[in-house]
Formats: sequence, C-alpha cells, structure tokens
Amino acid sequence: MTDTATVAARLRDSIDLLAKVPPSLVQLVLRFGLAGIFWSSGRTKVEGLLTISESTYFLFEEEYRLPLVSPHLAAQLGTYAEHLFPILLVLGLATRLSALALFGMTLVIQIFVYPDAFLATHLGWFALALAIATGGPGKISLDYQFFRRR
Repeated sequence: MTDTATVAARLRDSIDLLAKVPPSLVQLVLRFGLAGIFWSSGRTKVEGLLTISESTYFLFEEEYRLPLVSPHLAAQLGTYAEHLFPILLVLGLATRLSALALFGMTLVIQIFVYPDAFLATHLGWFALALAIATGGPGKISLDYQFFRRR
C-alpha cells in the first residue's frame, strides 16, 4: 500500500470510529463545556460560596454598564445566573432553558459589554448553547430520566 493510501485508510478508520461515539456522550460534553465557561466566570465574582464581591459590583458599575438595569441588580442577576444555569446544565435539568438563558447572557455581553469579542470568544459560546438547545440534553441527563416516557 502506498503512503497516500495508508494515510487515507487511517483517516477513514478514524472517521468511522468517531461515528460510533454515542450522541448522548457528545451532548454531555457540550453541556459540561458551556457550563464550565460560565461557572468559571461566576466563581471570579464571588467570595466564599455566593457572596458577591465588591469588585464585581465595581465591574458592573464602571465597565459593564448595562442599559435599563441598575448595576447592583445586574451584578446579582448575572452572578447568580452564572452559577445556577451551569449547575442545571451539568445535571441535565431544564437543559434547553438553561442553554437558552446562557445564549441570552452571551448576547447581552456581546452587544453591550464586549462587542469586539464575537469571533474570538462569543461565537463559540453561541455555538455551544445552540447545539444544546436544539439537540437537547441527551440520555445522560435528569431531563431524559424524568421525561423519557412523554
């Protein structure tokens, strides 16, 4: 077999192997990936378990400056959402709702906070959230366990 034929055969074998990955495992990895991004961000905004830090309030007052919402309320909503929705995603509970909520948060961040970060950061977050929202949680989830009979 020629080198080109060998490489092509190995590539074909690798693709065949990827086709055998269970979709539920893919959905689980997607959920953990999106959850990890927001959980990590949320943890930088608190001290201890869930005490919002003064620096977080400062960020929302001086850097983030969201319209229509007070900085104090925005800091609380954003910080708690960055904790709640990742937990729900990891558990696979209210999965589509959680993914849509994080999609919405990403949209707000993209439009009002970091508009230059679309290609470098936010496009990936949008893609993860959309894949989860449209594909569902998969079989490795509480949603599946609770609602599989319907």
